[in-house]
Amino acid sequence: MIIIVDRRQLVLEGYKSSFDREGVAAAGFDPREFHEWLKATSEEVLTAVEAVLLGDCCPEGERLPHLIREKMLAPVIAMSDSSALDDVLRLFSAGVDDVVRKPVHVREILARANAIMARLRSRERILQAGPIRLYADGRPPEINGEPLQLPRREYRILHYLVTHKNRRVTKAQLFDYVYGIFEDDVEECVIESHISKLRKKLRARLGYDPIDSRRYLGYCLHEQPPEKARERTSRKKSASRTAKPTPALEDAELKAA
Repeated sequence: MIIIVDRRQLVLEGYKSSFDREGVAAAGFDPREFHEWLKATSEEVLTAVEAVLLGDCCPEGERLPHLIREKMLAPVIAMSDSSALDDVLRLFSAGVDDVVRKPVHVREILARANAIMARLRSRERILQAGPIRLYADGRPPEINGEPLQLPRREYRILHYLVTHKNRRVTKAQLFDYVYGIFEDDVEECVIESHISKLRKKLRARLGYDPIDSRRYLGYCLHEQPPEKARERTSRKKSASRTAKPTPALEDAELKAA
């Protein structure tokens, strides 16, 4: 989800519509409203934010980048009406990650945000979860080296699950990432339908279901098949038991010495 912060309602509506056309959820805020929302929103909810765009935000503008960084990792991109060097340097001094000159296409903004996020997280441009591989350059995901074409929303669900592999995420977290935090026209249960279709495609390629679902707890994508994960856990437990001698054995060894 993309957050746009600007005092001008026309700008907010324009950029929100542009992101919607690209299939990316977006929300617009007045600077003061955004400040209050940022303070009141949990970090779990903020994980759905992929970038924050700052337009005309005076007088709060110079404080916002630092406040955003305290709450989340999302890139902060300033949209400037001026190309003057002093104005650009002032924005970087305020703590933004990048400055773009308006007008700018939303695809360029998304590309810049993705590049910044890759650097901020110090991750490779390839995300891997066992036989599942995702690319940051727009290529379709690969399963065991073979490309798998996915609809946009199923791809975003897979991306979120791979990013949080071996960790459980809730249906609400997936919904916020795919549809946006402020989407009221779509029911949260739609995620179940997308997950069901995605699991069917992954199962057909892998021969097993890599997504574990638990009622009320959410979903978890495992890197290994369930039986292999259980075997590994069992081996670890066996090794732990054999590696630690019993107190009686330790006493016998001491007496023999």
